Amino acid sequence: MKTSIRRVLVCMFALALIMPAEAQFLNQLIKSAEKSAEKAVQKEVNKKVNQGVHKAFNPNEKKEKGEGQQGERQQAQQAAGWTCPQCGQEGNTGKFCNNCGAKKPEPKPAEADGWTCPNCGHQGNTGKFCNECGTKRPEGPQDNSWTCQKCGHQGNTGKFCDECGAPKGAQQINQNAIAWNNYDFVAGDEIIFEDNNANEPLGEFPAMWDAFNGAAEIVQISGVKCINLQDAEITPLYQNNKTYLTDVCTIEMDLYYRHEKVWEQEMGEDLHGWGDYNIHLYTSDKVASSDRGEASLNIYLPMQMDEDANTKTADQRVMYNWRANGETRNGEYQLRSVEHEAWHHIAISFNKRAYKIYFDNQRVANIPNAMAPKWLTINGTNANQRLFFVKNVRIAKGAVPLYDRMASEGRIVTYGITFDVGKATIKPESMGEINRIVTLMNENPELSFEVQGHTDNTGNATINQALSEQRANAIVAKLVEKGISPYRLTAKGMGQSSPIADNSTDEGRAKNRRVEFVKK
Repeated sequence: MKTSIRRVLVCMFALALIMPAEAQFLNQLIKSAEKSAEKAVQKEVNKKVNQGVHKAFNPNEKKEKGEGQQGERQQAQQAAGWTCPQCGQEGNTGKFCNNCGAKKPEPKPAEADGWTCPNCGHQGNTGKFCNECGTKRPEGPQDNSWTCQKCGHQGNTGKFCDECGAPKGAQQINQNAIAWNNYDFVAGDEIIFEDNNANEPLGEFPAMWDAFNGAAEIVQISGVKCINLQDAEITPLYQNNKTYLTDVCTIEMDLYYRHEKVWEQEMGEDLHGWGDYNIHLYTSDKVASSDRGEASLNIYLPMQMDEDANTKTADQRVMYNWRANGETRNGEYQLRSVEHEAWHHIAISFNKRAYKIYFDNQRVANIPNAMAPKWLTINGTNANQRLFFVKNVRIAKGAVPLYDRMASEGRIVTYGITFDVGKATIKPESMGEINRIVTLMNENPELSFEVQGHTDNTGNATINQALSEQRANAIVAKLVEKGISPYRLTAKGMGQSSPIADNSTDEGRAKNRRVEFVKK
């Protein structure tokens, strides 16, 4: 601006020299220009002074503006690339992922980015699998929260319920669970025989069994594979038909109780009577259809039903006889309101000379003196044998006291805590073993355990890992529910990484499906 003013003054001075007659006019004009220049200079000075004063009293204004510009630059940089939600590839710039070809997702609010693992609660996952535990991302929209199965509180996002503090995975308390709380049957520690029919083809004779007569086949009831005892008497096919029961052993199985009238309606024929489930334990030293020796124990379970097909429950008898001191003795127990069109758990324990028999959560017999069994058969008796179904047969050697095992090995390996297939739902018949663990920890308050879940190698390793973690968490939740401090327990899923037996055999896989309580 000063340079422009000087140029004007020079031009005016030159004109004054050329035209003397106008000198007075030019002199006035020059003075006026000087005053204007002085005002302009003063205005510029005042502006600079005002800016300096404003800056002194507002020191953060320029910094905040800079941060805003920096945030805009960061947003621009982030907009230059995107992360694939399918495979996790970063830095994609086109419409499709450079790694897997997945289409670029539509813009979402910041709070919707990522997904929360339903297994461990880890948040912000962007790929197909959880970054924390490897669980596969569930199908469908995610709400990033879970509902407590113990108290019903919704909207939890961490590993523990915000309302009652129950660990994620705690089982909902119901009347059925309460009924099993005092269950005292304890399965043996070493699996002798186990068959869950999971890998059996439908319509075939069960591969792990032998039959003395008749036929049996693998069928499904509501999607669950089981053995239909048509007119066969079956026995476990075990080591070339050698005897397998020991002087301390346990036997378990699930039997399906059909309502005869419902079955008659489905089949369109008269079944001519109810019939019985029969479980026989024999004393001979060889497994044979003849020369069986004396019966150590016979159990008869009549399918006693109401005539009304709409009635889903009926009173149920358990009849039994056993051999002791050269004579046969009889017993009977009456159960009330047993549900039909449902599975029921039968458990038998033998300890050197004494039997205990269980129907679901009830102990129905104590037999103080009987001969030791060597092998067993299962069959159904009826003019039409299609009423009888069995699954989940397990035979094991008797249980060693928990404290003895823990003291000698530093851990307790148990097969008495079982789950629904492919789930982390604890079966109610597991309460016998869980109650033993609770008693042990109450009697020894210094004990703390890491609860480890183990699987066999059937199926996907990632899924097995996640399943074992869910099951370990469910056991911890159940022990906390029974009064054990959560600070004395940790859960760890081992998946199929630590087998203790050969996974190529059914017996080996059964031994690898276990729970371990490792002393901390």
